[in-house]
Amino acid sequence: MAEASNGTRGGDLRSQAASLDVDENEESSEVFLSVLVHHDQVGLSFYDSKDCTLYVMPDTVDNRDLSLLDRILQELSPRVLITSAKQDRSLARFIRALGSNPDYRPETVVYPNADFGLEVSKQRLLSAHLPFLPPSIAEKDRLPYLSSCIPFDSALMVRTIGALLKCLDRRRVGVELEERGMPVPILRFLTYTLSDVVYMDKDAYSVLQIFKFEQHPSVYKLQSGQKEGLSLYGILNRCRCKFGSGLLRKWFHRPTRDLSVLRRRQEVIRFFTSPRNSELMKTLQSFLRNIMNIPVLLRKMSLSHTKVVDWQNLYKTMYSSVGIRDTVRSLPQTIHLFRQISEEFTDDLHYIATLISKVVDFEGSLAENRFTVKPNVDPAIDEKKRRMMGLSDFLTDVARAELENLDSRFSSCSVLYIPLIGFLLSVPRLPGMVEKENFEIEGLDFIFVSEDRLHYRSARTKELDSMLGDLHCDIRDMEMAVMTQLQATVLQRSSCLYKIVALYAELDCLMSLAQASQDYGYCAPTYTERSRLNLQHARHPLLELCAPVYVSNPCVCSDTEGKVKVITGPNSSGKSIYLKQVGLIAFMALIGSDVPAKEAEIGLIDGIFTRMQSRESVSVGLSTFMIDLNQMAQALNYSTGMSLVLVDEFGKGTNTVDGLSLLAACLNHWLNRAPAQCPLVFLATNFHSVLQLDLLPRSPLLSLLTLETAIDGEELIFLYQLKEGICQSSHAANIATLAGLPPAVVQRGLEVSDLYRTGRTIQRIDQPSSEELITRCESVVEKFLSLDLDDPSTDLQSFLKDDLLQTIGEAL
Repeated sequence: MAEASNGTRGGDLRSQAASLDVDENEESSEVFLSVLVHHDQVGLSFYDSKDCTLYVMPDTVDNRDLSLLDRILQELSPRVLITSAKQDRSLARFIRALGSNPDYRPETVVYPNADFGLEVSKQRLLSAHLPFLPPSIAEKDRLPYLSSCIPFDSALMVRTIGALLKCLDRRRVGVELEERGMPVPILRFLTYTLSDVVYMDKDAYSVLQIFKFEQHPSVYKLQSGQKEGLSLYGILNRCRCKFGSGLLRKWFHRPTRDLSVLRRRQEVIRFFTSPRNSELMKTLQSFLRNIMNIPVLLRKMSLSHTKVVDWQNLYKTMYSSVGIRDTVRSLPQTIHLFRQISEEFTDDLHYIATLISKVVDFEGSLAENRFTVKPNVDPAIDEKKRRMMGLSDFLTDVARAELENLDSRFSSCSVLYIPLIGFLLSVPRLPGMVEKENFEIEGLDFIFVSEDRLHYRSARTKELDSMLGDLHCDIRDMEMAVMTQLQATVLQRSSCLYKIVALYAELDCLMSLAQASQDYGYCAPTYTERSRLNLQHARHPLLELCAPVYVSNPCVCSDTEGKVKVITGPNSSGKSIYLKQVGLIAFMALIGSDVPAKEAEIGLIDGIFTRMQSRESVSVGLSTFMIDLNQMAQALNYSTGMSLVLVDEFGKGTNTVDGLSLLAACLNHWLNRAPAQCPLVFLATNFHSVLQLDLLPRSPLLSLLTLETAIDGEELIFLYQLKEGICQSSHAANIATLAGLPPAVVQRGLEVSDLYRTGRTIQRIDQPSSEELITRCESVVEKFLSLDLDDPSTDLQSFLKDDLLQTIGEAL
């Protein structure tokens, strides 16, 4: 709907950079970027003053360092960066780093969080100066119209628009010299994606079942806990470490069309799908199980909150890292990832692992539940521990000497060492010692009573306190100092940890995809930069795990033929499954995975647009049709010649004629484009009239397909086999019978359908049929004809009242 909306900002920039004859006097572009980050999600919008275009980017997953946002800033170089005063910690850290960059420092504008409110942003958008809107559009219709241009389900992105519009109005961007009443113009909306990132609408993740959350079966997590159900992510995620699972999820949220990245991933997957390398994969996966959450461990170290288990986890990570390094170095270094791991594994990692091994006494730490160091690390600690070890025998000798100086009433005594208190003389409590006054003993200072024993400080114990000090506390303090020094050393060399763990996460992801490929019999796709799909014996990766027998189907479309496929067939014949199969295979190829087919050649798709419904989002009536229109408008406006568009049952939920007309108009719009600009369209419909009434142009881009069925008597058999042609009948009655509708209902449906098709009157179900009505009328006529008026015994009044009128009433 917004003019010139086909394409993305990234593509525009690439074409501008490629152009060599740019006018030097041309007005430079000023970009105002508004951004929000929340829970690893980035939402942004920006305004380009050069062409008065507002670009939006749907909410996207980013990592803790906001590397995606960093790439966006490198590509856009905005003059003004707008954000909220209530920031996510990662964004605050990112902005601080940006401010210390001497090469590029955009102006940072901070607005109160209220200016980023969702409703505030929608109201500002509705009141903005949008010249491209049709002049006849009413105020109440502006929001539905704009929802076809902007994905309003991306809440962060919508919130950034509000603050962006506020900044533009305050600075009067582009209208500085105009009258005060002149608003900042927005001539069009465009979706922004990076040059190598594939656009995915949010519904695609649901309808294609790429992710699917279910309630956790545990009674403890039933209310709040969730787990991954049957989904593409669920069957492909075989990662052994948390970092691997997190990275794989980010790959799913941000599929790429960067051919170099996809080929690098594929070379690792191909290596591990080879049966001869399966043992190597098991070895590496066993090491990866011990790779712990390094950022959390390092953060605890920086706050001095490290526990014994944290040191254990860090040591396990370092030890396993060395094992992975040694294994990878024996693998072919021609593979990019293997070479990276070998090169990035610096001496710092080996040094940290060795240092932890030499310093930390894990057995003693577990026994005392605190950090302890091994012998020969610090001579002073060793000396104090030696004294501590010999303290028991020494105190026994002291106790014997003390007993000789005690009152003869005491037959035994002992000398104890209690941390933080010191050395004490302990004697049994005598029967006469009841009150505190009875505890006084000459030459001793009473301290406390415990379990019928009295504890005193004698001259000898005081001497021991001054001579030996608080050994236990001294040892703990000295070991804490060693731990602090060790933490500082680890943190000083921690940069290498982040690098190597990121590489191990990538290795974990690719081995996960390789294992899934082995288990399910996938094949490596061949990538092409042309707009085409060639899938032989393709399968639905999820349904084949649930169905005892799955029928594979091909998908062939080139950049000049068969790019728009219209698929007809009865309900339940497999149309929707085929569409999802194509979408899932294309998506799998865009994350670098092998795909469920025998052969696969796949173009570098730049976006996947869906107009389908999942079970969770089924609705009826006008709301369904409005969702249809918004989704189709985005597919029509933003799809390019390299996009994949999946449309299922467009037009239902409204008048049949209206739905059929809009469907034909959408298909004509795509088919009338040049072949290079026509997206790959897969459209399933029960509007057979769109073909039977010849509403579509004849074009090599158009391909008509149907799902094959067979009739055995009155039974409809689904063959689930794709073939060229169109469906001649919906087989609605057979489908209804298979669905379990009563035979009488099905028969009535057939009768009404036949009457409607032939233009005859449809009788109410409680009225007699036409044939029965004729039979009854004939019986009335026969009664008239049988009446003998010449017979004197004939009672005409009685005949008319009791006999004839009753018969006519029954007949009519």
